[in-house]
Amino acid sequence: MLHMNLMKLSRFRPRIYQPIVRALCIFGLFGCSTLQAQPTLEVGQIHNVAEHRLVTIDDLVPQLLAADVIFIGEEHYTPSHLEATQTILNILLAHQRQPTLAMEMFSWDGQPGLDRYIHNPETTLEQLQKESHWKKNWGGEFADYQPLVMFAKSHQLDLLALNPPRPLVRLVATQGLIKAMEDSEMEKWPIGTLVTDDTEYENLIFEQIESCHSGLPDHVYRRIFEASIFRDEGMAQIIRNYLNLKSSSEGPLVSHTGGGHIQYRIPIPKRVKSTQPDVKIVTIYLVAWDPSKEEEVQAELHNGIADFLWLTPLGPKGLQARCG
Repeated sequence: MLHMNLMKLSRFRPRIYQPIVRALCIFGLFGCSTLQAQPTLEVGQIHNVAEHRLVTIDDLVPQLLAADVIFIGEEHYTPSHLEATQTILNILLAHQRQPTLAMEMFSWDGQPGLDRYIHNPETTLEQLQKESHWKKNWGGEFADYQPLVMFAKSHQLDLLALNPPRPLVRLVATQGLIKAMEDSEMEKWPIGTLVTDDTEYENLIFEQIESCHSGLPDHVYRRIFEASIFRDEGMAQIIRNYLNLKSSSEGPLVSHTGGGHIQYRIPIPKRVKSTQPDVKIVTIYLVAWDPSKEEEVQAELHNGIADFLWLTPLGPKGLQARCG
């Protein structure tokens, strides 16, 4: 049986990971202070998770400047989370660092379109959407991510597509990993070794898949799980390629994905470090704050969801569904 032993899952209580199925408000940030066991949570707080204390954006600067990869985990379609990423990019630029931005919302087959948009001043946003195959791959409202894309162009930041093309992910989800990897379409997009026997990853992801989609046959859970592996390994591969090819004057890479892809440093960060053990990473987990999330966020802080947890304002769409 593929259902996980619940005792193994007791340390994990994250927001639901959504791998397949689908501003920043720092006005008056608090200075560093020691947190109580149950801190009062408010918009604008940045929590140093390991040290159990509040920090300011300025306190993050040394770690941001020392990082090779900064993993930012968002709640999708939340403007304040794009603004938080822009704030981090601005800090790097202000300190003469040239970051590269990598986004989950674009897929590998759209990379030529991204390159053309960033480096050709005459390329329009409409052309970018067409050439990046936005509707086929991500499919949401482009306007929700337009500010971050335009920021990259205005500052001439390289913009990397993180995701494998959606048709490939769908192949894995419907046929299973072994059969899907034999499909001729896969040959167009080589992917590295897919580690499928990571117990820590399996415990984390299976709990969340089953929480969102109860009552499915075991083989369906397994295929959804394998598609999650395929996506996370694919995104890790893009980051590893960047690290292997970048010059000493470049970096860091700022990875902007859904929070589920960075939680507990497991889905993508662990895969990057498996082949790049010396890589310096920082994980920043963004939460659009609402008092109804009190218990959930306290658990995330207690269980070590990331290096930093940042509370931002809710977006215009309000609370995000736990399962997508």
